Amino acid sequence: MIDFDEVARLALALPEVTEGARFGHRTWFVDGTGFVWERPFSKADIKRFRDETPPEGPILAIKVADLSEKEAALAANPKAFFTIEHFNGFAAVLVQLRKVSKPALRTAIEDGWLACAPRALATTYLDGRR
Repeated sequence: MIDFDEVARLALALPEVTEGARFGHRTWFVDGTGFVWERPFSKADIKRFRDETPPEGPILAIKVADLSEKEAALAANPKAFFTIEHFNGFAAVLVQLRKVSKPALRTAIEDGWLACAPRALATTYLDGRR
């Protein structure tokens, strides 16, 4: 099973990523912007599920480039990727680590990094992969 230590390995493998905390939760940053973070449900989140059972943790949030990318990510991985009311209109997806494959997670983390990294850094990274 994938855990937050594996998330850290994947995120920190990308250029200029640092690990820190935001709101008491592990967060990975590029250029001062958090692009991946632990995202447990708040009491308000749980109330919004009403009679539904909330997805089981651990839960990760990953930024995406825009709302179109969010919809694409949700459609591509419906068993592991999801969203909640609190994230409506916000360019990020939630991921159930128990259900995501390592390749899908690696791609999502890289896409989140690309969405937040400075353009020159992202271009250099992509050029190095070719």
